[in-house]
Amino acid sequence: MFKKHNITRRNALGAFAGTGLGVLGSNTRCFSGSTTSGNRTHHQAKAKHVIVLYMSGGFSHVDTFDPKPRLLRDHDTSIGPPSEAEPNQPKKDRYLKAANWRYSRNRKCGTEVSDLFPHLRETMHEVALIRSMHSDHRDHGEATLQLHTGSTNTPMPSLGAWLNYGLGTENDKLPGHVVISEHRPYNGPMVWDANFLPAVHAGVRVLPGDAPLPYLKPESPAKLQDLELDLLDTLNKRHLQRRNNDARLAGRRETFRTARGLQELAPGVLDISQETKETLALYGAKAGDKTSYAAQCLMARRLIEAGVRFVEVIDAVGACRDNWDAAHRDIASHAKYAKRVDKPIAALIGDLKQRGLFDETLLVFCTEFGRTPWAQDGKGSKSRNHHPAAFSSWLAGGGVKRGMVYGKTDDIGNHVEENAVHMHDFHATILHLLGLDHERLTFRYAGRDFRLTDVHGHVVKELLA
Repeated sequence: MFKKHNITRRNALGAFAGTGLGVLGSNTRCFSGSTTSGNRTHHQAKAKHVIVLYMSGGFSHVDTFDPKPRLLRDHDTSIGPPSEAEPNQPKKDRYLKAANWRYSRNRKCGTEVSDLFPHLRETMHEVALIRSMHSDHRDHGEATLQLHTGSTNTPMPSLGAWLNYGLGTENDKLPGHVVISEHRPYNGPMVWDANFLPAVHAGVRVLPGDAPLPYLKPESPAKLQDLELDLLDTLNKRHLQRRNNDARLAGRRETFRTARGLQELAPGVLDISQETKETLALYGAKAGDKTSYAAQCLMARRLIEAGVRFVEVIDAVGACRDNWDAAHRDIASHAKYAKRVDKPIAALIGDLKQRGLFDETLLVFCTEFGRTPWAQDGKGSKSRNHHPAAFSSWLAGGGVKRGMVYGKTDDIGNHVEENAVHMHDFHATILHLLGLDHERLTFRYAGRDFRLTDVHGHVVKELLA
């Protein structure tokens, strides 16, 4: 049989391994069993799906969503060096820096957004803007890890993995956790890993372009591959039973099943050429487009429509600092990155609404930290440094109040003054909107019950509709 189709036993097994593991990765520590969605929520869920829009590198809150007139009034004015209550900041004189862009109000709700995001500004009446975010670390690796896993120093299961573990998937032929990432983000696969959770809940990375997933094209004709994979599953099941249903082996076996479904459905789901000209124009995508942020937002919507529970779109444009972190060189670089994402994200909101998906899909627009209200390199310089003490993120869609602003920073955007939202609170609120209690969604590992929020966090009820 193998000879007739020019397939040897060696490369057939290699194809099996590629199909199952090249797509899903090799983290196979545990596996819990069925991944199909059921009645697994702790309370009534407001949303069924999540799309995370992660702006890698840290955008400046005072140049985007948090207007500070004093920065314009006192531009290039010294506020002195950091106090002892402001740790991890260089001990040098700081000069306030005005925002580079003018702010205007959304016509329906009055929320002020800068000219960096003209399209998003017109949709802020659908959004709950949080101006009081804060986190625990000023370096990209640690802050990115905390945004995705709740931990700054130890790799832990990601938000997407926890949600998929808690709720399962609506389509067992597709993974419940997908990450669209053209370039490797800070910490790479750690930000979508399942870690000690069942391996099947780890994120599957989609690489925008001609080959979004490896091994999507079968090595064998479809009917022959079905026979081969059925035989392989029978052998693997027997092997598993002889080894007391070892969790690592069970996880490895499950990757073949999911990868088989990916081969069947993913090519169509990820093909945005099936969209109408009107929809492509709405997002700003062009015919044949496979890599733009517009194309990635369309892929995210199509994945949600197909039943994927959690999709993250990572806006990492290229090499280190070829992202929002280019603000170290010149804050004017924000214009490039904002233009890339502004229209597609606004279009995604409108598209979800017209398709009846907005009320069941939670949109999460986030970054790992903000930028300093002062110039990084002294008076007259054009850059801003990292700033975890205060920044902005927003939520929209399923179960979220619309057209509101929550929280407040001081008159220069340096500290949170009202209604602080820590990263643990952010995670707890997201889980709550999906019907999960962050204190009850736990997994026992190494003798301890772990959870996404560790021993912290509270649901920000004021954000809930």
